[in-house]
Amino acid sequence: MTEQHHSHFRERMIIHGELDATSFIPWIQRHAAKLGLWQAVSHTSSDRIELELAGPPDLIDMMEMGCSLGPIDVWVETIYRTPLKGETN
Repeated sequence: MTEQHHSHFRERMIIHGELDATSFIPWIQRHAAKLGLWQAVSHTSSDRIELELAGPPDLIDMMEMGCSLGPIDVWVETIYRTPLKGETN
């Protein structure tokens, strides 16, 4: 049996668009939890949400895809991702 590497990567995700933070933030938190990602929201406004995520890169990719589709009351125009220094285990 092979040993799996469980290291997690950290990224900052900045979401721009017509965003309803009161519904989108809980949506983000629920989906991050479903994917097993750590997340922390650092900025919210009607046109921008900034958060940090930590977890396997494939799951962070899935989170981006989910956010781009988002709940019905938001319109996501762009998502920017920036790797953060350091790896978590």
